[in-house]
Amino acid sequence: MSENYVALDLETTGLNPNRDRILEIGAVKVIGGEVTDTYETFVDCQMRIPEKITALTGIDDSMMKGAECTETAVRTLVDFCEGLPLLGHNVIFDYSFIKRQAVNYKLSFEKKGIDTLKIARQCLDDVPSKSLTSLCCHFGIGQERHHRALDDAISSSELYKLLAGEYARAIPRAFVPQELIFQVKKQNPITNSQKVYLIDLVKYHKIELDVTIESMTRNDASRLIDKIILEYGRIKR
Repeated sequence: MSENYVALDLETTGLNPNRDRILEIGAVKVIGGEVTDTYETFVDCQMRIPEKITALTGIDDSMMKGAECTETAVRTLVDFCEGLPLLGHNVIFDYSFIKRQAVNYKLSFEKKGIDTLKIARQCLDDVPSKSLTSLCCHFGIGQERHHRALDDAISSSELYKLLAGEYARAIPRAFVPQELIFQVKKQNPITNSQKVYLIDLVKYHKIELDVTIESMTRNDASRLIDKIILEYGRIKR
């Protein structure tokens, strides 16, 4: 098993790293099998948090006051991770969101990773649910806050150690970091012409947006403009 890694977990506004946004980052640095440092922050997603996400995580809009901007949070995390591999429960999900933003900010974030979900699927045929919450309950791993980034990162690390103690000799490759692959290109910010037209559309149709226009990408803006036109119609001069 690997004794040096960063256990990572994110809370996000959805499941698509190309459209959804990071709400919270939790990371635990483990060296020699011991926790040596942690990083935890809310991230200002510049949009209204969906009700279903608040219901799941307990994170609401009021918690975003004073939160770090996405760029600052991602840069801090990239520095925090150094050259260590990542560990997480379905780690490719968390990696994809950070990699997406790292590329946008011209940061290198090529990583190897260890996935406790994949390990559980190989080792625990008799456990019906492989979710992190279910596995923590199954093994008696304490979780004070479910679906909160730092707590879930800590739980993933504890789960990894427990599984390694029981199964690493039988399937050693499952406990060794593997290359994480998520191909992504830099997203372009909203153009001035899109911004002007979107503002005009919103004013014309008297729409209250759930997202800050300035934070949108070119593709985000195109999708939103098309959606508004389809639902409300074009501006009639």
